[in-house]
Amino acid sequence: MHLMNSRRIRVALCALSISFAIASSSTAASSTTSAALLSQDAWSNVALGGLDARVLTLALQSAAAAVERGAAALPATLTVIDYSKPSTEKRMWVFDVRTHALLFHELVSHGRGSGKELSTSFSNLPESNKTSLGLFKTAEAYVGHNGYSLRLDGLERGLNDNARERAIVVHGAPYVNAVTAKANGYLGRSLGCPAVRPEVARELIDAVKGGGLIFAYYPDQTWLKTSLYLN
Repeated sequence: MHLMNSRRIRVALCALSISFAIASSSTAASSTTSAALLSQDAWSNVALGGLDARVLTLALQSAAAAVERGAAALPATLTVIDYSKPSTEKRMWVFDVRTHALLFHELVSHGRGSGKELSTSFSNLPESNKTSLGLFKTAEAYVGHNGYSLRLDGLERGLNDNARERAIVVHGAPYVNAVTAKANGYLGRSLGCPAVRPEVARELIDAVKGGGLIFAYYPDQTWLKTSLYLN
């Protein structure tokens, strides 16, 4: 009886070791896949649609770091917003992470507190009406005051982590259109939300919701030197 029990224990321990090994192997494989899909080399021949390659590199670096550190799962989409460009230009790019296809290239608003044609001031504070920089994770879609909208969770403490509290969401807005931009010399502005054209809002939101990553860029040196995901 004693020998039989010992044998059972050894078999159980062996099975447990195998389970741990498989789990570790699976985790390592997943990590390797994430690193490969978000590596700069993997995107070297991608058609960027006018996106500055240096900005994409920062977006990939930030996304890869967030995945590696467990702040996000491997995203289906990576959205890049370059707020250094004037609002009259298309400055939002949405990429499929696995195929690298450019899914959307769109106009996007900035907060009225951030500037007119150019956004030059950014904030994480409620009631500032300013845009926030950094890495965001998309959450759930809902229907609210601005119609079909998408909640965002800021992943950078002190920089954009008040996004949900501030109701910083992706939504469609009638003031986001080329006619308005041409007439005023700048795009209509939000209360800090990255608003897009109403005609594309639902399709874009459905493409990126539920764990996609959004990288909002501006050459702010303090952020670039201190960001958790860029350093």
